[in-house]
Amino acid sequence: MEEIKVKQSHFIYWASGIVSICGIIFEVLFGALGSYILGDGVKQYTLTISLFLTGMGIGASLSEKVTKHLILSFIYIEFLVALIGGFSSFLMFAATAFFSDGTDALFLYSITLIIGALTGVELPILIRKANEIGVTLQRSTARVLFSDYAGGLIGGLLFVFLLRPQLGMVKTAFLVGLINLSVALVVLYLFRKELIKKTLHGIVGGIIALLLITGLFFGESLVLSFEQKIYNDPIVHLEESQYQKIVMTKQDEDIRLYLDGALQLSSIDEHRYHEVLVHPAMAYTKSREEVLVLGGGDGLAVRELLKYPDINNITLVDLDPAVVELANSNPHLLALNDHSLQNEHVNVVNQDAFEFLEQSEEWYDAIFVDLPDPNNESLNKLYTKEFYSLVRNHLQPGGAIMVQATSPVFAREVYWTISNTIASTGLEVENFHVDVPSFGNWGFVMASREQINVDSLAIDVDTDFITDEMLQTLTIFGKDEDDNILDKNGTQKELEVNTLINPRLIEIYENSWQYY
Repeated sequence: MEEIKVKQSHFIYWASGIVSICGIIFEVLFGALGSYILGDGVKQYTLTISLFLTGMGIGASLSEKVTKHLILSFIYIEFLVALIGGFSSFLMFAATAFFSDGTDALFLYSITLIIGALTGVELPILIRKANEIGVTLQRSTARVLFSDYAGGLIGGLLFVFLLRPQLGMVKTAFLVGLINLSVALVVLYLFRKELIKKTLHGIVGGIIALLLITGLFFGESLVLSFEQKIYNDPIVHLEESQYQKIVMTKQDEDIRLYLDGALQLSSIDEHRYHEVLVHPAMAYTKSREEVLVLGGGDGLAVRELLKYPDINNITLVDLDPAVVELANSNPHLLALNDHSLQNEHVNVVNQDAFEFLEQSEEWYDAIFVDLPDPNNESLNKLYTKEFYSLVRNHLQPGGAIMVQATSPVFAREVYWTISNTIASTGLEVENFHVDVPSFGNWGFVMASREQINVDSLAIDVDTDFITDEMLQTLTIFGKDEDDNILDKNGTQKELEVNTLINPRLIEIYENSWQYY
C-alpha cells in the first residue's frame, strides 16, 4: 500500500510539470493565433496572456469549492482541457472562414479564458491530493510549484523551437491536447481503486482520444479547406514557416502570394509595383556596382535589378529562408522571378534587416527596402528613425534609397509619417505613388543625400510599365492623398517621427486600415 502511495505522489509532481508545459504552450499558441489571424502581435499576445492569467486566477478561486473527489475532478478537468484546447486552433480557423464581425476574436478570447480557468484549477487540486496521500502540505506545495514553474519554461521553449516550426498551430494543439489526456488516463489508472465507474471514465477518455487523434492526422487538411474560403482563388501552396504562414493561390494566370494573410504580389500587375520600386532609384544613382535589397525574398525586385549589366553584386536580406526557398523551387515563382535569386551576382542572407545593418560594414550604391507593412512591433522597428539612419549610413554618396511605404490613399497618415521619418535622418526625399490594381494606389519614398530632380531621370532598361515621361506624374498627389492632413478641427496635423521609443506608426496603421 505504501509503495502505491509513493508512485501516486511521484506522478502528481510529474503531472504538475506536464500540465504546466501544456498550459504555457496553449497560452503562447493562443497569442500566435491572434497575431496571425487578427494582426498586431503585441496587442494579441498582451490580451491572450492577460486573459489566460485572469482565467487561472478565476480557476484557482473556484478550486476552493472542489473538496471531494479530487482525483475524479482532476481527470475531468484534463478531459476538458484536452478536448477544448486540442480543437482550439482548428475551430479558430473555422470561425475565421465562416463568420465575420469579430466572431473569431470573441472565440479566441473566450477559449483563452476557459483554458486559463481550467489550468488554474489543476494546481490546487494536485497540491491537496499530494497532502491527502501523506506528504506534508509545505513539502507538497513547494514541489508541485517547482514542477509547475519549471514546466512553464520547458513549454515555452518547446513551442518556439520545436512545435510551431515542425507541426504548425493546428497539429500542435491536437498533440498537446493528447498529452493532457494521457496525464488524465495515467492518473485514472494509478488511482483506480479510489474511483467508481472507472470503466465509464475510461470510455469517455477513449472517445476524446479518438477525436484528438483524428484531428491530429486530418485536422490540417480540413483547415486547408477553411483557408480556401478566406482566399478567392484556389490555394496551390500552404506552408507555415518559423516566422509566418505562406500561402500561394492560382486562378488562371494570376498567381498570388500571401504572408500571414496579407497580399504580397499578384502576377498580373506585380511589374507595376516592382518597376516603380527599382527603376527610379537606379536611374538616379551615379554608380550601380553594389546594391542592397532588404526584404524581397520572392526575387522579383532582384529580377528588375539584373536588367542592369553594370551591377557587380546584389545582397538580398530576407528574414525567412522559407520564402527564399519557395522563390527558388516553386515553378510559378521561378517563372515570375526568372530564377533571379540563383544568379551568380546575387548573395542571399537570411537575417533580420535591422541586425544586418548594425553588423555590416559595407556601403551600397542603391538600397531597396521592400518589407511588409508595419502592423506589429517587430515590423515597426523597420520603419523607425533608427532604422532609416542605419540605412543612410550604408549609402554611398550619390546613391539612392527606395522604400515601399504602404498606400497614401488607404493609409494616408501612415505613408506621410514614413516619409517624414525618413526625412528626419537628414536625407532628401521624393514621393512616388502608382496604381497597382491588386493592391490599390501604392506609395514609395525615394531618398538621397542630395536633392532629387525627377525631371532629369532616364530609365535605360526595358520595362513593361514605367517610362521617363510618366515619372513626373508619379510624384503628383491628389487632395485626398497628399501631406495636407487635417485633424477634426480642420487644423493641419503635425506628423510625428516614428521611433523605437515612440512607435506611433502601429496605432496609426491599425486605425487607417480598419475600413479596408
